[in-house]
Amino acid sequence: MDSASRPGVGRAPSSGAGFCRRVIVRGVAACAAAALMPQPLAAQQRLVRFGLTPVFLTSDLDLLVALRAYLERAWDREVQLVTRRTYQEIMLLLVSGQIDAAWICGYPFVRHRESLDLVSVPMWRGQPLYQSYVIVGADRRASTFTDLEGDVHAFSDPDSNSGFLVTRALLADDRMRPETFFRRTVFTYGHRNVVRAVASGLAGSGSVDGYVYDVLANVEPDLVAGTRVLRRSEWLGFPPIAASRHRPSDLPSDALASAFLRMGAEQDGRRVLDLLKLDGFIPGDVALFDSIAAKLDHVRSAG
Repeated sequence: MDSASRPGVGRAPSSGAGFCRRVIVRGVAACAAAALMPQPLAAQQRLVRFGLTPVFLTSDLDLLVALRAYLERAWDREVQLVTRRTYQEIMLLLVSGQIDAAWICGYPFVRHRESLDLVSVPMWRGQPLYQSYVIVGADRRASTFTDLEGDVHAFSDPDSNSGFLVTRALLADDRMRPETFFRRTVFTYGHRNVVRAVASGLAGSGSVDGYVYDVLANVEPDLVAGTRVLRRSEWLGFPPIAASRHRPSDLPSDALASAFLRMGAEQDGRRVLDLLKLDGFIPGDVALFDSIAAKLDHVRSAG
């Protein structure tokens, strides 16, 4: 069919109505395009994007709502909580300056130290430290780590200190690797998922964040009841709050840190701490993470 025979093609409109419709459609399209345009720089600088990695109990909706509300009041800014499935995804956003700050892990903190500022460190049970646990089924007869040889072992994340690096470094002591010591390894991308895997028998053992495990024992005792702790690591620097040195907002570093440091003095902040089972936050010191950096160096040198 040529243009002369197609309705409305090659013809003048039969009335002013068609012209008006085209003007309206074009106007709506223009408005939609404008809405998708990036926000003005001033608006972007006011928004604070805060990332959460799997170390955080992100499945607790009450906690997420309370945290966002507290941070928005403390910073007097709109706050966007950014969650991703893996540590790597959050770290890419943080290091590249697409988000302002994040609650991360000590392992990626030491790996990307040159791109990050330490904002604050949580206090748990009176100290800014935690442990990595190796867990097994509650009825498992194993008594030492060497009893786990040939297991299906659940790790949390390849960029997790407690959920991977600590066990990897332990194996490096004997010049072994996870893929040769264990029959098979799996990454669950969440410490709660490591506990689930071991409790259900999908994995014979797992490496998990001791803080998360102990909090789960308090809030989800039925889940943890199917497991037990076989091994506890030495005390290590607690997963910190870190900020990008190229962050998109114009929030000053002291204001960024202040919201966490004074959390325990604010009623809504105390609610967040209660949900997290934490004592509070302190400025911290990068030296807290020296032992994690040493484990990383040990693994690299072992090959």
